[in-house]
Amino acid sequence: MTNPRPFEILLSAAQIQKRVGELAQEIERDASGPVHLVAVLKGAFMFVADLVRSLSGPVSLDFLVVSSYEGSTLSSGDIRIIKDIGAPLDGKHVVIVEDIVDTGVTLTRLQQMLRERNPRMLKTACLLSKPARRQVDVVVDYIGFAIDDRFVVGYGMDYAEQHRNLPHIAILPDV
Repeated sequence: MTNPRPFEILLSAAQIQKRVGELAQEIERDASGPVHLVAVLKGAFMFVADLVRSLSGPVSLDFLVVSSYEGSTLSSGDIRIIKDIGAPLDGKHVVIVEDIVDTGVTLTRLQQMLRERNPRMLKTACLLSKPARRQVDVVVDYIGFAIDDRFVVGYGMDYAEQHRNLPHIAILPDV
């Protein structure tokens, strides 16, 4: 058996940690009270864990599970809510935490859905943004890194449920 082609590291673990700390400072600067993070699973689990540890003020946390990739490297555009949040959002300072914003379709749907639940503030943080792939004009308040249109894995992001454990973000070789 031959070794698979090695991954090209796009962002090192150190670069990611530095930027997550900066994003936490930006969020705290903008929030006028406790922050309620709504992480979009599975991809954002490492990002939200590090973000929570970087926030110094009061923070609560909830999770959504959505699906739009269905084992592919391209979003299907068909968004399925698999697990909804458990806590009410009325009057809270809410930040949606996404791993990557690609077409913007999923995030737009999530923003609409959560805005209907009457948060005091609704903002969005994403670790990675792919502006070249946007299909809709979506507001992202906190962006870790803008990247080219490449399929990436690591730091919680996967291809077919693999590679989430990488401490860095790497470009997926041709599959």
